[in-house]
Amino acid sequence: MELYTGLIEFNWTLLINMASMIVLFLILRKKFFLKIRAHMQKREQAVADSIANAENKNVEAAQLYADYQKKLADVDEEARERTKQTMIKAEAQAKEIIAEAQKKSVELLKRNELEIEREKEQAVGDFKDQIANLAIFAAEKILEKQLDTKEQHVIVGKIIEDAGRMTWQS
Repeated sequence: MELYTGLIEFNWTLLINMASMIVLFLILRKKFFLKIRAHMQKREQAVADSIANAENKNVEAAQLYADYQKKLADVDEEARERTKQTMIKAEAQAKEIIAEAQKKSVELLKRNELEIEREKEQAVGDFKDQIANLAIFAAEKILEKQLDTKEQHVIVGKIIEDAGRMTWQS
């Protein structure tokens, strides 16, 4: 009997178990661990690439968004500028139309004034002709009859009355 038993005893079973474990570890390492490690590294690299790709896409998307915002602002500014230019052109056309209308109205007024003046001169000429005809007619009547002053006034009044009716009738 042994008086002292050690904590670790050397035993052939232990040695075979350890050798079996080492061989099993080497076999597993060769067949599985290296393949699993390579697969895990590929997977890790794929995840890292996916993250980098996603970050690049986010940066591109942010850049596109900024570009579209700038283009939209430029389009808005261009639209405002076109609207402003259109308003300026419309105001210029309106002023041109108003000036032309005023010019035409002035010309029309001058033409009407000239026409009124001509009609007035023609009326005065017609009036003078009628007065002359009336005077000649009165002279003829007076010469036909050598009358006294009272009769002459009666005849002249009658002639004027007849001439007034004839003038207004025509």
